[in-house]
Amino acid sequence: MGVVRVADALRLAEEAGLDLVEVAPNARPPVAKLMDYGKYKYEAAQKAREARRNQANTVLKEIRFRLKIDDHDYETKKGHVERFLNGGDKVKVMIMFRGREQSRPEMGVRLLERLADDIGDLGVVESAPRQDGRNMTMVFAPTRKKSDAKNEQRRRREAERQAKRDRQAERSAKGERSSH
Repeated sequence: MGVVRVADALRLAEEAGLDLVEVAPNARPPVAKLMDYGKYKYEAAQKAREARRNQANTVLKEIRFRLKIDDHDYETKKGHVERFLNGGDKVKVMIMFRGREQSRPEMGVRLLERLADDIGDLGVVESAPRQDGRNMTMVFAPTRKKSDAKNEQRRRREAERQAKRDRQAERSAKGERSSH
């Protein structure tokens, strides 16, 4: 509309049933818009809520191994690491050394490299095996983002709910047919 006096702008807003909202108060002259302010606030809140929903904070999960771990126990802990990486979280794997085991750090490195090979498609090595005191640590980062993992999980849950609703509707339809 160009430069308009405040009184004229307020009159135009009143006639249109809208609000006069100042959008750039520091500009010369200040910029104002005719809009439905309630609707604007609602849409801004929706955008903020959506942004919060898609924002994902990555958590550092920790799994502890012993150097002399049994095959089945190794598979179980590897499963936990895979689940964490699928969820989009980083995983810190720690091997605890006891007694004379401390003189064999190469065995710890070998175990961590075996784990890295086993989960290669789900995560990448973020920090190489590092000895600190009685422990050796290694950090894995997921290959996909946490927000992607959460969205995937949400879609899968929604699909399961829909399938369940469809099955219930089918059962109730069969029940109605058999009662007639």
